[in-house]
Amino acid sequence: MNRILTVLTILLLGSSVTGVLAQEEHDDDHKQMTEQDTHGHAEADEHDEHGEEHEIDVVNLTDAEMAEFDIVLDTAGPGVIRNEIVVPGEIAVNGNRIAHIVPRFVGVVKKVLKSIGDQVRTGDVLAVVESNEGLTPYNVTALMDGTVIDRQVNVGEVPQGDVPAFIIADLDTVWVNLSIYQMHLSSVRVGQLVTISSGREFADATGRISYLSPIVDEHTRTATARIILPNFKQNWRPGLFVEGRIVTNREKVPLLVPKSALQRVEGNDVIFVKTADGFIPSPVQVGSVDYSSVEIISGLTEGQIYVRKGGFTLKAELETSSLSAGHSH
Repeated sequence: MNRILTVLTILLLGSSVTGVLAQEEHDDDHKQMTEQDTHGHAEADEHDEHGEEHEIDVVNLTDAEMAEFDIVLDTAGPGVIRNEIVVPGEIAVNGNRIAHIVPRFVGVVKKVLKSIGDQVRTGDVLAVVESNEGLTPYNVTALMDGTVIDRQVNVGEVPQGDVPAFIIADLDTVWVNLSIYQMHLSSVRVGQLVTISSGREFADATGRISYLSPIVDEHTRTATARIILPNFKQNWRPGLFVEGRIVTNREKVPLLVPKSALQRVEGNDVIFVKTADGFIPSPVQVGSVDYSSVEIISGLTEGQIYVRKGGFTLKAELETSSLSAGHSH
């Protein structure tokens, strides 16, 4: 009997151990299946995220939206980098087109007919003076066409012979006097192209250096480079401070775009390129740069259509889409 009980006990223990091992094996299998399932879901989620990111990298705009946001396209191609030096300057009256009007005889001013800012023609009467000799009135007249830029007489006064009663200037052209520092003197010469700007009030103007002073001013330690600038609209007023960008040499490059085409996305320089799917931000490598343009070494090829102006709008749309996708998770 004892032997039978012993055998039964051994069988029961073996059955229990087998059951425990089977349960553990089942638990391990279930755990592995759960981990595989979880990993599969993670991969699927990651794949979905990559898919969403791929979709976010494309921006689509209608023709109406492009017109509304003033987005301008262009074709990538070669251009010229202009090496420049930037110097300060000032607009001045054209010294060859100015007249100082001095009364011929000493006398009392009886009438003043013109004031500062008035346009006059040659022969126009500026004032009437009564001569001290014989008390005979005579006319003080304009000696050239132009604008009255100074007046030093009033009724009842006696003009002094060494002081002009009127100054008339032809403002259809003006001088731009640029200050050339000593370190730039060797790079500046007559005939060089110069771009003149004074801010955003009106468009830049271009001209060529017509004169370079042979001496350096002992006080400012600068020489003067002069440009004669057309001024038919009279936007360039004498006394106005300006900036001059003097082109010292030119370099032709295979791909050149305006700086307005370059955007910064996720720490990279990009240019938005037009594709069949929409506009994509193409990372680019930048080369030489001048005041308004930049050379593109890689990331853009000749003939590609890119966003020349208005890329900031596409960048904003891209960032908005990215934020929306991030919140959806």
